[in-house]
This record gives sequence, C-alpha cells and structure tokens, in this order.
Amino acid sequence: MTSVDLSRAQWKKSTRSSGNGQCVEVADLADAVALRDSKDPTGPALLFCREDWTSFLAGTKQDQFTRR
Repeated sequence: MTSVDLSRAQWKKSTRSSGNGQCVEVADLADAVALRDSKDPTGPALLFCREDWTSFLAGTKQDQFTRR
C-alpha cells in the first residue's frame, strides 16, 4: 500500500464525544478518509476509500453492527 502523508490532515472529533479519552478522530482526505485513536495522535491511522466509509456510516445509522 502507498504511504499517505497525514501531517496536514485536519482531524475532527465527534461532537458527541464525551471527553473521557475513548474517542476516534476522522480526517477527510482528497481520495480517502482516515481514522485514528485520539489518545495516540502520532500512532497509526486506518484509511478507507470513500465508498467503504459511506457504506460503514450507512450501516452504523441503520444499527447493523449491534450485537444481538
């Protein structure tokens, strides 16, 4: 996989974040979406193509990932 420079990424934390350190941050990149642990901003980030990210968000909104 090609390396992506995230040094200028503008990371955003959810407005629903409770501030207890259990948060993730998202950065909207030119060709992808990046996700990282807010407690480890210099650590690794996950990269998603836009199609996969959009599908994930739709599934979350439809409660598809709840354990039953």
